Amino acid sequence: MASGLKRILLAEDNPNDAELALCALEEHRFADEVVLVRDGAEALDYLLCRGPHANRPTGNPVVAFLDLKMPRVDGLSVLRQMKADPTLRTIPVVMLTSSREESDLAQSYQAGVNAYVVKPVDFQQYLEAVQQVGRFWAHINEPPPVRATA
Repeated sequence: MASGLKRILLAEDNPNDAELALCALEEHRFADEVVLVRDGAEALDYLLCRGPHANRPTGNPVVAFLDLKMPRVDGLSVLRQMKADPTLRTIPVVMLTSSREESDLAQSYQAGVNAYVVKPVDFQQYLEAVQQVGRFWAHINEPPPVRATA
């Protein structure tokens, strides 16, 4: 993915949180494109190139931001399916959630999440948190080679 389009997948059902996250990610151009999906089922459709996303550009996102509590399929279920799929398991996943529940945190890490970020309530702190996480995963982190499937 070093050459070509860098995409970030943002799975967020709350319109206000989605708008803030998009603003934070796009303002600093962490990726060429931020793909917004509204629930876990659509996230899986995007990742697996099926349904309305069957003809999306090839290649995986450099990072996936998942909300934990989403309709239809929750973030934890998306995470588990991603980590079970050889073509998706190397995508870094950041759980971006309002939940401070210890069980949610533990289950996310047991399922293979790369980072767990609790959404700050304050507008400016939320923007800064998304910017910091986006900067790390889209610019600083060195992704695995495209053919990595281990």
